[in-house]
Amino acid sequence: MNIVDSSGWLEYFSDGPNADCFAEPLGNVLELLVPTIILYEVFKVVCRQRGEDSALQATALMQQGRIIELSSSIALLAAKLSLDAKIPMADSIILATAQTNDAILWTQDNDFEGLAGVRYFPKASS
Repeated sequence: MNIVDSSGWLEYFSDGPNADCFAEPLGNVLELLVPTIILYEVFKVVCRQRGEDSALQATALMQQGRIIELSSSIALLAAKLSLDAKIPMADSIILATAQTNDAILWTQDNDFEGLAGVRYFPKASS
């Protein structure tokens, strides 16, 4: 199973320098998990940058994967991970969702660099 975090989705949608790094997990929708917090983050950024229609189109593509809602067990694990790894709330929810579902987390967000179960790609200059 795979989770591509918000930075990966946005990189892919904008065809940024690291877009190819996320093509493999995004191309396999049967193995793709999408936490609701990532839907929120991507919708917000795309809506701000390109308008609501583009944001709805982007999130429609995202929903081809299996949507994972925030449960109480994921929330509690996220709180612990946030304290232990000193990462922000949204990032800890994403990581907890990955861990709970035995998924690899694909990202270019440096908050995740060096964490177990994470495929981290440093942001490339455009």
